[in-house]
Amino acid sequence: MKSLIYFKAMADSTRLRLYHILLHHEMSVNEIVALMDMGQSRISRHLKILTDCGLLVCRRDGVWAFYSAEKVGDTALMASLVESLSMDEPLIQADFKRAEAVIHDRRLRRQKFFDDIAPRWEHLKVDLIGDFDLNEALMADIQPCRMAVDLGCGTGALMNRLAECVEQVVGVDSSSNMLKEAEARLQALGGGFDLRLGELEHLPMRDAEVDLAVISLALHHLDNPRLALKESGRVVAEGGRLLIAEFGQHADESLRDRFGDRWLGFSEAELLGWIHEAGFSVESTRHFSPARGPAVMICQAVRT
Repeated sequence: MKSLIYFKAMADSTRLRLYHILLHHEMSVNEIVALMDMGQSRISRHLKILTDCGLLVCRRDGVWAFYSAEKVGDTALMASLVESLSMDEPLIQADFKRAEAVIHDRRLRRQKFFDDIAPRWEHLKVDLIGDFDLNEALMADIQPCRMAVDLGCGTGALMNRLAECVEQVVGVDSSSNMLKEAEARLQALGGGFDLRLGELEHLPMRDAEVDLAVISLALHHLDNPRLALKESGRVVAEGGRLLIAEFGQHADESLRDRFGDRWLGFSEAELLGWIHEAGFSVESTRHFSPARGPAVMICQAVRT
């Protein structure tokens, strides 16, 4: 009986606490160990029990393992039950607050990383993709429109190109120093640019505000790229377009330290599935193999 399997797996206070945390956040084993203040072997044993019965999913990314709660089908009922029964449990709520602090600290470290490298970003990109002109490749798919947003705009190099065929260009980035670099670059070009500080998972934009959203090599830095794509679906008007440039799956662990990557790229099926969930219909996918760095795919989709 499936219900018996689930309830037996949850009949432990540590596993119940772990499950509640992972209902809300995807975390690495190291993060979970630090959060729970327990030995790795003990945590790994509990994670295995919850994963084996289907209540948790493990995402392998290179040498890293990330865990989160499965919340579809029958497991959605268990998620709802645990959530409702845990609302007034002091220990579980304390866990949740510590988990929120871990996620906040992770976000601050990422922002500091990009703030620190902002003045050198354009040179560092050469180390990443060599002489491959990604912006030129993106422009081949861009049609004239009223308003576009570059999500994860960095130093504004793509915004400069977008202005060639877009009336107003918005740039969003979580790094204030990246936006300063973008402002310096774009100032000489006059008006038509709007720079906004914000997270891609929680965009500082109105519903259906733009006709085009571009996300160029930004999703692999995020904790939750799936949520960022849903936010893109919110801010792109019906009939508008989404253009994504991303790395295919690869095994270069050095990019985590050198460029702050959280994901080692994505499979095409995974990325296209998330785009579809966000309310877009994929029209085309092009593949590139730069002389340096991982393979790149460019996906073009329309808001349905």
